Amino acid sequence: MPRMETPATQEDDAGFARVRDYLTGLQDRICAAIEGADGAARFREDTWVRAEGGGGRTRILRDGAVFEQAGIGFSDVSGTKLPPSATAARPELVGATWRAVGVSLVFHPRNPYIPTTHANVRHFRAMRDGQTVAWWFGGGFDLTPYYPFDEDVLHWHRTARALCEPFGGQARYDAHKRWCDEYFFLKHRDETRGVGGLFFDDLHQDFEGDFAYQRAVGDGFLEAYLPIVERRRDTPFGQGERDFQLYRRGRYVEFNLVYDRGTLFGLQSGGRTESILMSLPPLVRWEYGFTPDAGSSEARLADYLRPRDWLSELVVP
Repeated sequence: MPRMETPATQEDDAGFARVRDYLTGLQDRICAAIEGADGAARFREDTWVRAEGGGGRTRILRDGAVFEQAGIGFSDVSGTKLPPSATAARPELVGATWRAVGVSLVFHPRNPYIPTTHANVRHFRAMRDGQTVAWWFGGGFDLTPYYPFDEDVLHWHRTARALCEPFGGQARYDAHKRWCDEYFFLKHRDETRGVGGLFFDDLHQDFEGDFAYQRAVGDGFLEAYLPIVERRRDTPFGQGERDFQLYRRGRYVEFNLVYDRGTLFGLQSGGRTESILMSLPPLVRWEYGFTPDAGSSEARLADYLRPRDWLSELVVP
């Protein structure tokens, strides 16, 4: 969608600085909460500088009591030319300089009964000849269980629905839940990556309102995820469950390397490869022609890998 050009003002710069400050604080808060939930491991931080402009800090927690790997990165990067994948549908961005700031995370728990999760919140701004030609907010969070529990799925979506309430309520939730289902869909597998959540991009109508929604999504992530971790962290599992978890992690790798726009943009724009690919699990396996036994817990997952109206379909006593 074409955007009206907006003069670059100090308010623009101040607004970007406010977003940046929020995101660095969000990374700090999530790291502290995950370290507390894990109880054994701590995040290691790598700070880095991008040659073309900007940099970031990537934090990785490995081999914890709960999390096999948890990665959360903050980046504030800029450039003088966008890759063709970013300008193909947005001709107003051709020849513009740009700056993007964001926090992205992927957590891979050790216990197969704890879902993998992803969240991202970001802000983008493009400039040409001293004018802002485009800006927008994007983000969301989604959940990828291997052994789904209805109460966990309901809690996840009820939290998502509640944070949407001040921003259009049910209509906002429905739209961004649907967007999530459509975005995180593996076409070559004919299945969703998980049970969805929220996904949004290109919000650019009202800076303050859009920024407030981004904060609600970022702040709501821990409220949505940590109760699930606490419920499932001590669930007993064996090698069979572990093997299935590693097999299903392969779907995560397939999506991130084939479809994920953030991964593609990062690699095509000369981003830091280690930070971009931190979303990949530390261990994964593929198996040719695998089909779970009929009636098994593994076979049950298939019913959760399609778009559903979770809030009305699932009933938890």
